[in-house]
Amino acid sequence: MPRPVTLFTGQFADIPLEKLAEKAKSWGYDGLELACWGDHVDVDRAAKDVAYARSRVEILARHGLKVYAISNHLAGQLVCDPNDDARSDLFAPKKCHGDPEKKRKWAIQAMKNTARAARNIGVKVVNGFTGSPIWHMIYSFPPVSEEMIENGFKRFAQLWNPILDEFDKCGVKFALEVHPTEIAFDIVTARRALKAIGNRKAFGFNFDPSHLHWQMVDPVKFIKEFRDRIYHVHMKDAAVTLDGESGILSSHLNFGTPGRGWDFRSLGRGQIKFEEIIRMLNAIGYDGPLSVEWEDAMMDREFGAKEACQFVRKLDFPKSDRVFDEAFGN
Repeated sequence: MPRPVTLFTGQFADIPLEKLAEKAKSWGYDGLELACWGDHVDVDRAAKDVAYARSRVEILARHGLKVYAISNHLAGQLVCDPNDDARSDLFAPKKCHGDPEKKRKWAIQAMKNTARAARNIGVKVVNGFTGSPIWHMIYSFPPVSEEMIENGFKRFAQLWNPILDEFDKCGVKFALEVHPTEIAFDIVTARRALKAIGNRKAFGFNFDPSHLHWQMVDPVKFIKEFRDRIYHVHMKDAAVTLDGESGILSSHLNFGTPGRGWDFRSLGRGQIKFEEIIRMLNAIGYDGPLSVEWEDAMMDREFGAKEACQFVRKLDFPKSDRVFDEAFGN
């Protein structure tokens, strides 16, 4: 059976869920990966109100769609981040604005409620971010000691283990989208993050090749390295566009700005070798959804979402149950 093709609703959260479900079905999707913002999922309500939680499933079912995962990137980011500038106010309730620890306390509770919401909706995976207490130390000046970095991973474990306890209680797994600004942003830091939390099974990864590609990390090697921790898969493309003026840090140029050192692209229009990704997903036995996270600052999003669904359907293929020349002996 082909893997289901779903659409992450984060970039469409301004569209009411009922309307988006109708559109997604017309674009050819099998389901939606529901973002926990907009009107798609209110995790505080879904954690307590089973009828509301199931209404998310019912809305999708009316349009012939299913839900396989929900995602709460925004609250997750504030668990470990310093939260000491106004950017993080965008993700938290107004009552928390300007207070780093209030934002953190809210985020921790929101992530616990996300696990409960997932249980009530009937999904086994929550995707999201962790934030990082040490991302701002990525370049070692002013000088950064190894002790500072180690303390950052300990802080991550201290903050996330109680959240993961709730995930265990709910029978749900958390899948970190390995990404710059998170505690794990490449293969080396993903290993270290797993070690920091004692390799507990509640914590794994939402594989997204786009964030690895522009860092020049091999996405296929990531799958092979963490074959038992790939809990969900995002399909997202990117292109490195270095021109000798802008570096890989992007020069403070916004997405879609000519001259930026890298950018996200609609699926099939970037540089990622998705054929090799599908082959490795087959090799590790991943049979979950292929979820389109559509981002391309230069393209209409509805055109792009429809095109991306068609791209993934054409790309995917089932794993063989035999070596091709076994028939020679018959």
